[in-house]
Amino acid sequence: MRSTPSRRATATGALIAAAAMIAVGLQSGPATATPASAAPAGGITAGTKADPGSLPAKISPAQRAALLSEADATKAATAKQLGLGATEKLVVRDVVQDRDGTTHTRYERTLDGLPVLGGDLVVQETTAGKTLGVVKASKATTAQLKAVGLTADVAPAAAEKQALGAAKTEGSKATKAEKAPRKVVWLGGGSPQLAYETVVGGLQHDGTPNELHVITDATSGEKLYEYQAVHNGTGNTQYSGQVTLGTAPSYTLTDTTRGNHKTYNLNRGTSGTGTLFSKSTDVWGNGTPQNAETAGADAHYGAALTWDYYKNVHGRNGLRGDGVGAYSRVHYGNNYVNAFWQDSCFCMTYGDGDGNVKPLTSIDVAAHEMTHGLTSVTAKLVYSGESGGLNEATSDIFAAAVEFHANNAQDQGDYLVGEKIDIRGNGTPLRYMDKPSKDGSSKDAWYSGIGNIDVHYSSGPANHWYYLLSEGSGAKTINGVSYDSPTSDGLPVTGIGRDKASLIWFKALTTKFTSTTNYAAARTGTLAVASELYGATSAEYAAVANAWAAINVGARPGGGDPDPGGKVFQNTTVVNIPDAGAAVTSAVNVTGVTGNAPSALKVDVNITHTYRGDLVVDLVAPDGGTFRLKNSSASDSAANVVATYTVNASSKVANGEWKLKVQDVYRSDTGRINSVKLTF
Repeated sequence: MRSTPSRRATATGALIAAAAMIAVGLQSGPATATPASAAPAGGITAGTKADPGSLPAKISPAQRAALLSEADATKAATAKQLGLGATEKLVVRDVVQDRDGTTHTRYERTLDGLPVLGGDLVVQETTAGKTLGVVKASKATTAQLKAVGLTADVAPAAAEKQALGAAKTEGSKATKAEKAPRKVVWLGGGSPQLAYETVVGGLQHDGTPNELHVITDATSGEKLYEYQAVHNGTGNTQYSGQVTLGTAPSYTLTDTTRGNHKTYNLNRGTSGTGTLFSKSTDVWGNGTPQNAETAGADAHYGAALTWDYYKNVHGRNGLRGDGVGAYSRVHYGNNYVNAFWQDSCFCMTYGDGDGNVKPLTSIDVAAHEMTHGLTSVTAKLVYSGESGGLNEATSDIFAAAVEFHANNAQDQGDYLVGEKIDIRGNGTPLRYMDKPSKDGSSKDAWYSGIGNIDVHYSSGPANHWYYLLSEGSGAKTINGVSYDSPTSDGLPVTGIGRDKASLIWFKALTTKFTSTTNYAAARTGTLAVASELYGATSAEYAAVANAWAAINVGARPGGGDPDPGGKVFQNTTVVNIPDAGAAVTSAVNVTGVTGNAPSALKVDVNITHTYRGDLVVDLVAPDGGTFRLKNSSASDSAANVVATYTVNASSKVANGEWKLKVQDVYRSDTGRINSVKLTF
């Protein structure tokens, strides 16, 4: 598509649950992730070094702008190569790059000139412009979308009335939509249909701003979906002690070294920007909540720590990668016990808590809210259903990562959320990552109905996964805090360290997740990243799979048995699978086995592919006999084949060359065989 050597290679989430959102359409189907082919569960260590070329590259705002410009100039060619229809177009949204020059470009789509909700995708390409893979948000995006009629049977006023009614149940008193109904193409039901998207403002029950998006069928008037776009979430600080702040020479809370991030005082207001903190000296606050500057210093410091973490650890220069800072507002409302992020202002807002003496401005809360901004410009996980839980978990995960990275003596790193702000009034944290159910509402493991509960509680399994991958299961004490993390299958998990766990989640968020990613797809994405960074047979890869199995998403490698039994033969040489081309094979030479193969021959398969339904997978015996492992299926829209198959091969002689045979029988998707392992 492109040949230049340098080749690129929404609103809110609150910290605290207010009311559960009902997901309609997008989060359908269980998180049935298949077991992985990887190292055994026991004895995992953090010894494998990440492939340097697969690590995120540090690109400057100017370099990012050039990559975006290049992608925009060639988006028509990209759409053609992807097999999109004549009335479909791509809109470039974001781009990230690996150190080896591989680029991951994120696109939105339009159909007949209308935005396609749920049509976002990520294209992965080499430095030479060769497509390596495509991550898609919906099963319906795998084929050309049929044109939709542009004439609606339902009037915009009817859609607006429906949206106002939905917002009223959340506490909004708005009498008209903040954004009038616009025509869109809705893809959440599996096929494109004309719809309206209406946005209603006002305030929710607890005073949090409201930005409710309601999707209405333009033919029947039925409500298809709704989601909330507000994500509830030298300075003398209240929580972090005396710290150094980035300020402007004229003594304002303007961080000139971090994209001119500004911190404003709303002074109990609930709208507007407020007043920029300014004074005649460069000392801010006195460590008490009675001094208005104290909360400003805490928020300003938390934003700086979060900026530094993403830039210094993951190479991202600002949330959008453009070197431009967001801004913070403190002293929102009166006795407001929450904090939130809004895409519409690209800003964080903090209340002062009960009695206006516990501002929600601790390090982890600031990092949590700021991370909602990162999610909004990368995966854009819809804030409802399972994707909403993953959105919230992403903010909790990086809140912990930022807090540990900050290494502040007054607020040491932990796997607790909001432990400083005392929202419950009894000194306990808001959430626990080692055992989320300790808060009384969050869930420890995935189950089929988890997409129907509040996103702050459906985030629990992903938070638990991150803790297990970082630290492992069982009892331990870290920085003076005691943890005791269980597993849903009763088997232990050995952690690989927080830095590796954070890197895997960050790269999955920025290159594998899309707006409708659910728990099963999150497992697939993180396993793909672990394979890229550490290899499909690495201890890290196995740990990722084990941690997912420990929260009831997918199975453990080999069923969790640390001893696979029998003799093991494998091939880890990568074999590219041509798109809609001839079959390719990965050979395994078996020697030293007496007689015939077993009646329960285990075949561990690890294939990276952007649409697994395209693939036919066979095991070929030394005499040419074939065992079908997997058929193609147009409805199987998941990515990758990471599975253990059992074959009755007792009629075949064991010794000789066995082959994994893979053929891509449909066009537009690509992949590779990572490894095949036979256990006799």
